[in-house]
Amino acid sequence: MTAQRRLVLASASPARLGLLRQAGLSPEVVVSGFDESRVTAPTPAELALALAEAKASLVAARPEVSGALVIGCDSVLELDGRALGKPADAEEAVARWKSMRGRVGVLQTGHCVHDTAAKRYASATASTLVRFGDPTDEEIAAYVASGEPLHVAGAFTLDGRSAPFIDGIDGDPGNVIGLSLPLLRRLLRQLGVAVTDLWA
Repeated sequence: MTAQRRLVLASASPARLGLLRQAGLSPEVVVSGFDESRVTAPTPAELALALAEAKASLVAARPEVSGALVIGCDSVLELDGRALGKPADAEEAVARWKSMRGRVGVLQTGHCVHDTAAKRYASATASTLVRFGDPTDEEIAAYVASGEPLHVAGAFTLDGRSAPFIDGIDGDPGNVIGLSLPLLRRLLRQLGVAVTDLWA
């Protein structure tokens, strides 16, 4: 029996942590503190990937995580070719929802896994189609007043108060929540690590 690899999540997202724990993993959390405004990219998918790589790289470089596997993720909603992250304030969240309702967007989540022992990493972006419902102005106002959309990419969640306003998705639901477990498995395999070896 070999010692279990240490797993570090480079994200403050409780949703990502919850997904990993539900899948039998037991990561530590080390937040990168990365300034997202420093990164630009030609497409929303590339932006999500660049942000994930930057966050994972920053945490992987810290001496205290030496030898660990570091997971970095970042999500943006692609609508009309634009990348939409967390809304700046309630007014923007209301406007965002009014523009999204009845439409289809793509939730892009960049994933990066750093193996700090082997000094290499694997990364990719997962995409999930999101079909937004048609909430009324009153429902949008009530949802924004809850505060939830101010803390999540695209101003919505699949597993929270906005769930009744999502008509459906095409693709991995975990990706919309914040992390694609099938993609994580594939990235780990590229690094020679089996996800089953990481089960707590």
